[in-house]
Amino acid sequence: MHTAIEGAGLGLRRSFINDLANGLPEPVRFLEIAPENWLHLGGKYQRQLSALSEQHPFVCHGLSLSIGGPAPLDWSFLKRIKSFLEQHKVAIYSEHLSYCAGHGHLYDLMPIPFTEEAIHYVASRVRQVQDFLERPLVLENVSYYAAPGQQMPEIDFINAVLAESDCQLLLDVNNIFVNACNHGYDAAAFLRALPSQRIAYGHIAGHSQQQADVLIDTHGSDVIEPVWALQQLAYRLHGIYPTLLERDFNIPSLTVLIGEVSTIHRLQNAVAKEVA
Repeated sequence: MHTAIEGAGLGLRRSFINDLANGLPEPVRFLEIAPENWLHLGGKYQRQLSALSEQHPFVCHGLSLSIGGPAPLDWSFLKRIKSFLEQHKVAIYSEHLSYCAGHGHLYDLMPIPFTEEAIHYVASRVRQVQDFLERPLVLENVSYYAAPGQQMPEIDFINAVLAESDCQLLLDVNNIFVNACNHGYDAAAFLRALPSQRIAYGHIAGHSQQQADVLIDTHGSDVIEPVWALQQLAYRLHGIYPTLLERDFNIPSLTVLIGEVSTIHRLQNAVAKEVA
């Protein structure tokens, strides 16, 4: 099994899977997929995915676990996920610290109330998933646009869930940037308060600006300079962890995507030289 990832990564899209048949372009070191988009595929795409996962490290980033949702955990779905992870030798399975289903799928990431009760509820579900999958669950800090029932700061909620469940963190600096703007907190202070030892890997992505103080996390545009600066600060604070470029909409050519992956690589090298 591929047990480690390093450097800079890219989200795999079927639109450019043919371009990767002869190897990953520099400086891409690992790939990420949403398992839900591949679980039911057969034929050509499944053969291509299997060929890639035999040769290169992968991580899986889920979309529908709904770890904070009111509905019971979907054990049938988790069985399929476990089988998929084993089939493709994937050691890291990440999800969102949010929920996306109740009595049906909501097709969005909904914020979990920042409360003591929710901490215990989510942590219990995380431990169940980890025991079943026989690997740590990696949870992403998410963007959110309202905080219903909030009783504590977001950072305290995240850190409490990580500690009580003993899970890992997928650190998304763009989500920190978006939330800091929308909810009026200091992005750098938030970043400093996260536990370095729990970071498994990171995401960076673009967003859209709706108003001066309203940002929307779209993954549909280029990463802006202040987010790159926040990523560099993250490396200085927490060490150089594997980081992946997310692009889900308005997907440009592979050449353009590799340009942004190269920026991740340059930042990692620059901080490595600072601390050498």
